[in-house]
Amino acid sequence: MDPVSRDLDRETGHPWPERGATADLQTQMGDMQIAGGEDMLLDDYDVIDEKQDVAEITPEGSTDEPTEPLADDYAAMKERVLAKLPDLEPEFETTYTWHIENYRSLTRKERGPKFECGGHPWRILLFPFGNNVEYASLYLEQAHEDEDKPKEGWYACVQFSLVMWNKTDPSIYSCHTANHRFNAEESDWGFTRFSELRKMFAAQWDGAGRPMVEHDAVNVTAYVRIYKDPTGVLWHSFENYNSKKETGMVGLKNQGATCYLNSLLQSLYFTNAFRKAIYRIPTEHETEKKNSAWALQRLFYLLQTSEDAVSTQELTHSFGWETRHIFEQQDVQELSRILMDRMEVRMKGTDAENALNKMFVGKMKTYISCIHVEYESSRIEDFWDIQLNVSGNRNLDDSFRDYVQVETMDGENKYFAEGHGLQDARKGVIFESFPQVLHLQLKRFEYDINRDAMMKVNDRYEFPEVFDATPYLSEGADRSEPYLYQLHGVLVHSGDLTAGHYYAFLKPAIDGHFYKFDDDKVIRATLKEALEENFGGDYANGVNGAGVRNPYTRTLSTKRSMSAYMLVYIRKSREKDILVDVTEDDTPTHLARQLDEERAALEKRRKEREEQHLYLHIHVVTDDNFKAYQGFDLTSWDTDSNAPSSPQTYRVLKNSTVGDFTRTVAESLQVPPEHARLWAMVNRQNKTIRPDQPLPDLNMTITEAYSRFSTRDKPFRLWVETATTIKEGQALWPNVNPSPAIAAPVLIFLKYFNPDDQTLKGVGHVYMRKTSKVAEMIPAIQQLMGWSPSRDPVSMSSPPSSGLPSPPYSTPSAGMCLYEEIKHSMIEPMKAKATLQQAEIQDGDIVCFQRALSETEASAIASTGRYTDAREFYDYLMNRIMVRFSPKLGPEHEGSVFDLALSRKMSYDQFSAKVGEYLKVDPTHLRFSTVLASTGKPKAPIRRGQASTLAQMLMPALGTYANANQRPDQLFYEVLEMSISELETKRNMRVTWLPEGVMKEEPMDVLAPKNGLVQDLISLIQRKVNLPEQDVSKLRIFETHQCRIGKELNPKTIIASIPDYAVLYAELVPEEERVASDEDRAMFAFHFDKEPAKTHGVPFKFVIKPRELFKDTRERLSKRTGIKGKQFDKLKFAITQRSAYSRPTYLNDEDELYALASRADDQLGLDHVNRTRLFPGKGDSIFIR
Repeated sequence: MDPVSRDLDRETGHPWPERGATADLQTQMGDMQIAGGEDMLLDDYDVIDEKQDVAEITPEGSTDEPTEPLADDYAAMKERVLAKLPDLEPEFETTYTWHIENYRSLTRKERGPKFECGGHPWRILLFPFGNNVEYASLYLEQAHEDEDKPKEGWYACVQFSLVMWNKTDPSIYSCHTANHRFNAEESDWGFTRFSELRKMFAAQWDGAGRPMVEHDAVNVTAYVRIYKDPTGVLWHSFENYNSKKETGMVGLKNQGATCYLNSLLQSLYFTNAFRKAIYRIPTEHETEKKNSAWALQRLFYLLQTSEDAVSTQELTHSFGWETRHIFEQQDVQELSRILMDRMEVRMKGTDAENALNKMFVGKMKTYISCIHVEYESSRIEDFWDIQLNVSGNRNLDDSFRDYVQVETMDGENKYFAEGHGLQDARKGVIFESFPQVLHLQLKRFEYDINRDAMMKVNDRYEFPEVFDATPYLSEGADRSEPYLYQLHGVLVHSGDLTAGHYYAFLKPAIDGHFYKFDDDKVIRATLKEALEENFGGDYANGVNGAGVRNPYTRTLSTKRSMSAYMLVYIRKSREKDILVDVTEDDTPTHLARQLDEERAALEKRRKEREEQHLYLHIHVVTDDNFKAYQGFDLTSWDTDSNAPSSPQTYRVLKNSTVGDFTRTVAESLQVPPEHARLWAMVNRQNKTIRPDQPLPDLNMTITEAYSRFSTRDKPFRLWVETATTIKEGQALWPNVNPSPAIAAPVLIFLKYFNPDDQTLKGVGHVYMRKTSKVAEMIPAIQQLMGWSPSRDPVSMSSPPSSGLPSPPYSTPSAGMCLYEEIKHSMIEPMKAKATLQQAEIQDGDIVCFQRALSETEASAIASTGRYTDAREFYDYLMNRIMVRFSPKLGPEHEGSVFDLALSRKMSYDQFSAKVGEYLKVDPTHLRFSTVLASTGKPKAPIRRGQASTLAQMLMPALGTYANANQRPDQLFYEVLEMSISELETKRNMRVTWLPEGVMKEEPMDVLAPKNGLVQDLISLIQRKVNLPEQDVSKLRIFETHQCRIGKELNPKTIIASIPDYAVLYAELVPEEERVASDEDRAMFAFHFDKEPAKTHGVPFKFVIKPRELFKDTRERLSKRTGIKGKQFDKLKFAITQRSAYSRPTYLNDEDELYALASRADDQLGLDHVNRTRLFPGKGDSIFIR
């Protein structure tokens, strides 16, 4: 099988046939005698297949049935089967016919004679009895031979049609047409199921009175047309496509749903002046992942220098985004504005200050101008982008005319002009200037009132390559330079609201081409692809009216799913300034240096991985590690490698010797190699790791030492002993294997617990005889610590370096306590008179000592919350946990986030005291909250009174609600204005203050006494909102449930009786309610969306008056709610009952609400859209840290 055929077969996934499959074909063909049948049974036959999606070209134009040409009328046939493709320019074309004789005698695969087209040889490839199917298979093949191979990179974009026809009757034919990009890898293309064998040999072909293959002969004509490739990627499969090689540019990787971010970043990157401004931000000394300016600089530099698509992970990490954020599509305009704001902040005080403002900011004037008097109220504002309506507009100019449209204020909507009273006026917006780079946001997503949902507007909307903004400037605007804009970028959305994809068409050079930036691929594009194909609207030629399948929703539509949603224009007079070349001198030097260092480190790690099988990692503990360590065993194997107590890791060749490695370790310790001895460390059954024996043979290899002295599948751990007794330059090591064995010295490690400093650290090691008593260790300890036997050890000097003691002193053990550290949970006191052998002391055991404390000393230490006994301190170490504390309210600042080492057994008051000591605040004023693991946000506050430990607070029992999704190592803290005890007598009341009708809401938290009255709550609210004393009597609070008023709270109501789930609103009683007559009546009103059960918004109390028509009531309702203008006109009003399932009775202007609302439970409903609903699939608002 030739390699091309093999690749095609693998691509289409067709299974290889069994031998019986072809034999069955012979049987089905009945009495037809097929010569060469045995050839078809060969196991090694070739299989060639075409791709599944083969385009069949149907000529456009009239729907009338065309006259069928004859197959030997080549000109007419070519016009019939090979219609020219629009927007493509033919380069070469030819027609060739292969006359096939003795069809039944053909072999399994036949190639026709060569013919030439476009300077290259071609031929027809035929599988006469099928390519793994019961059809004749026909292909077009480029016919270059091995000695005549085309040059590297050759390809041809070919439209071809293969026609099989009866050589006697050319009206009998079958044809198929396809387009394909031929190259060295895909050298043949065609139709595996070209024509069914049964039909070809049948007596009649489609009722024509004769077969297709007649007299064992048939003709096959190839119509071949080669097109010019305008973009270099026509009909490209994009397998092994190299964007850098083809375009000189690279794309951005999609992290999940970050295609919208990629399109914006590419647009900003190719706004060269913006890139240069970003490079001017000083970041050399702020190179950390949280710095978004530094991350953006790195991203831009990588886009300049990388050969492959670049990841945006560093940038999104600097934004503070979590995994969930990269799977949420966000609004590009909002992201652009936030990004610009952050970069502007970073540019302040630098050379780049105001660079973005000069580039992207224009000015617009909002005005109200009186018609009959000379009075105008106006303000000029900056804008970074312009949002334009698509719906109802045909093109960009229509949208701008709509934007600057003048509204007349007259009638009831007159404008109050200071000094002139109510006046007819004109209200509108006009532009004072446009920026050098104009960002236009097209509003492709709008609320559809009929569908009651957000929908994408796919209407056709045209935008020009050159746009003139002059007509939309004010009369006094500066026109010294023309406001002509050249299209630079089109950001496209393909799909609908819930499923889609974003990409961009950009023009990087002034006189260059457009390119399509689709995540990691960059492809040259035509002007039509960048403009017309993104206008939206209907497809030019639908297929039988069925529409085209949307690749994201998999639904059929006659409208294009791809349309522009953001346009980038550059002022033509400033193009050279904006698209200025970015040179190496513009790039911060530290970026290249850092990236070179990172690449070198990556290459080093890659090389290490490749050579990993040759090396072994050995972890070595030194006396310095032991002395710096506070914890169990000699060291911790899991700590930060930069910590002083951490063992050093060496990467050692497996075939090197122990002596070689000893010299390496000695060199790092700066001692002679003969003064260092390596001990193998073993994992004991009690889960401790201790030195066991020295490595005896310096000549053994590291592999041998590892197999003999280490546990399989465990790291190779060693302790290095440095000599303390040296004679004539040679180390004198204690003999650990004497005869008899009872005379062998025991290696003991010593730790000192200092109750004053609350430290437990190693001080060194000693050798003792097994027959020595425990008390005899004390002189050795005193010598090691530098303590004189005659002095109080507390006042002694700091410990000297370790050394072997001289023969044991007979000093009594009074004043010192000794403990053996057996394992983490077993610290046992040692008996002074027992021998080391009786105490079962062996090499590598650890003995902890401390001075004995008097009762007075112990009480003084314990009163400060410290530990007086080594065993207590060991228990603290075993339960020690590092907890991170962050402020719950307000921004983080230096020192506000900190880590404390605490015990899991601590109570609320104990760890609160530690935090208060760190923050220098009263611990009784501290309140803590647990942390939600998924979002990092606070959960409910921890109650002080609960009898639980810190461990239970951080890690509640499994299966409980509190355990769900909670961080086990972090707490939020608050510094309260009052103590926790006082706070427990208060109740936090969430009240929403309504200063202006129901349109403006100001939520507030009020701490009210639990046993107080609503009157107390009113007084607290009055102080919160700075309400004058005379207005306190007008303030009222009402309780709501499901956006309906439940009741108005009596000032004498006890606060404790208000349900926790109640929503409270506070407002001043409206004046019309205070002056209402005896006839007037009040009723409750609420908002709903189509159905009374779908409530939303703020309910309110409203006065209804007898004999008042509803058109007058509407005016009072507008004043009461604060809803005005067009928004109020969209409201519908209905009478409904408190029941959620009541049917609303809608009101007309001539109705009298007072008369119709006669039942006690009647309420007024305001029917309008709930604007607070979120877009489907949209997450939290986008942000950049």
